[in-house]
Amino acid sequence: MSHNHSHGGCNDESHDHDHEHGPPEDVGHRDNLYARIDRANVVALNAEESGMGPAVIKPWDQRTDEDTYLESDADDQLIVRIPFTGAVKLRALLLKAGPADQTPAKVALFPNVENIDFSDIADLKPVQEFTIPQGRDVGEYHVLPAKFPNVTSITLFFPASQGADTTRIYYIGFLGQWSERKFEPVVTVYESKPNLADHDKIQGLNTNWSAPGT
Repeated sequence: MSHNHSHGGCNDESHDHDHEHGPPEDVGHRDNLYARIDRANVVALNAEESGMGPAVIKPWDQRTDEDTYLESDADDQLIVRIPFTGAVKLRALLLKAGPADQTPAKVALFPNVENIDFSDIADLKPVQEFTIPQGRDVGEYHVLPAKFPNVTSITLFFPASQGADTTRIYYIGFLGQWSERKFEPVVTVYESKPNLADHDKIQGLNTNWSAPGT
């Protein structure tokens, strides 16, 4: 059931609250971009377990699975960078999180931003962000299409939980239209074992990195 939350005093056009609860409509299934995600190069920062970024990029029939999840480590913040195998006209973000106060308070979306981490993400304005209600269903969050017309990667920032020490994500998916790129994708190389002292973090919090194969 779709419903729109209206908050007084929220005049920032990038702050959107329109989302749906429950399994997305059938049209969402047909537009699901799971097969167009470069899962091997999905990177999660501040993940409790190394290499778990790709694990929450699940096929449609596993979207409600709670056995596999991504959980934050040093605090309740998470960054997940998701590259696509082509250019995407994004329509919606699909997200299952929680439970309860481990649900992120909101998610901020940054399309086509390279090398972003906790040292600089606080200084960037998200293209769009959504508040996330608590619940066990998959939420469908519709983006402003004009702001996501040619997305080759998207970075999701979860700045805080709803009261827990950590944030947990079960499923991340996307709806939209995919087209083939005419050039080779740029794969960002991250430090396999970074020196945490070299990376300033938001609010002075220590953060671990998680990348596939580390």
